[in-house]
Amino acid sequence: MEKIITLAHGDGGELSHRLIQEIFVEAFGHQKEAMFDASQLVLPSNEIAVTTDSFVIKPIFFPGGSIGKLAVAGTVNDLAVSGAKPLYLTCGFVIEEGFKVSDLKKIVLDMASEASKTGVSIIAGDTKVVEKGSADGVYINTTGIGIIEKKLNPELLFEEGDSIIISGTIGDHGMAVLTARENLGISVPIDSDCASLNHMLNRLHESCDTVRIMRDPTRGGLATTLVEIAEDFSLTLMIEEDKLPIKGEVHGACDLLGFDPLYLANEGKAIIIVSEAETDKVIDILKEFTIGVDACVIGKVSGKGKGQLLLQTPLGSKRLLTRLSGMMLPRIC
Repeated sequence: MEKIITLAHGDGGELSHRLIQEIFVEAFGHQKEAMFDASQLVLPSNEIAVTTDSFVIKPIFFPGGSIGKLAVAGTVNDLAVSGAKPLYLTCGFVIEEGFKVSDLKKIVLDMASEASKTGVSIIAGDTKVVEKGSADGVYINTTGIGIIEKKLNPELLFEEGDSIIISGTIGDHGMAVLTARENLGISVPIDSDCASLNHMLNRLHESCDTVRIMRDPTRGGLATTLVEIAEDFSLTLMIEEDKLPIKGEVHGACDLLGFDPLYLANEGKAIIIVSEAETDKVIDILKEFTIGVDACVIGKVSGKGKGQLLLQTPLGSKRLLTRLSGMMLPRIC
């Protein structure tokens, strides 16, 4: 008989103990640390970066990943694009009564596997079980801690002519999740781009001196993230439509369903704005990594003072892009 999570797994008694020991501690290690209410950390720098995120994606398992892989990669990427070297993660689970124990194990093992690839340690956590119907399977909250070895200072550094680079094709995650939903009725052979970027971005940050800013274009997609950068730093950013890297399957599905790939979520891509002089160097570094082989320049900083994002079409006309209005896709991370 399939084992499921019961409310007793959240009451702090024997079932709670066994759940933590047999699933979380077994996957994440840290037997000794599990004896205490807090982990003691050693940080090799006085300057740290901290980020937190919650993951409520539906479906929990999707082509190319799961909520577990996404929880680790998403938090690691938030640190990496901030110029930090990720070291530690904590995780909190809200689990619905009736959730399959086997699915929970898969999720936790995905987290352990992704953490191992990134070189971070999952050093603390918590579980709560809620009544059936109070959640949708499982929700995960993660907090990441990293050290700052080299600061980004974009406010003082942006210059006209700086290159806007994307590390790969856009819209993969959003379309993979959308088409994985049972009631859609179509199938697109594409995986989510869910991946941790820290090794690639740490290498880039260490090797280049004129990286202005790095961001990961998750919810709201490429366009929304670039609009935020433009407004935050009073820049005019120009991207070229015919330079945007979009897989044919994603483009076709967007045409069929009426979505704009510029606003689809990505979970394994980075936007990098860098000086024109170091553009080729950045592209070469990105292409050394499998997750960066499709990296390309998509535009430039064309002015200061306005805070706007423009799209240049193949015909030469320009269109003002805004933030995502409303909700394009529910529950994509």
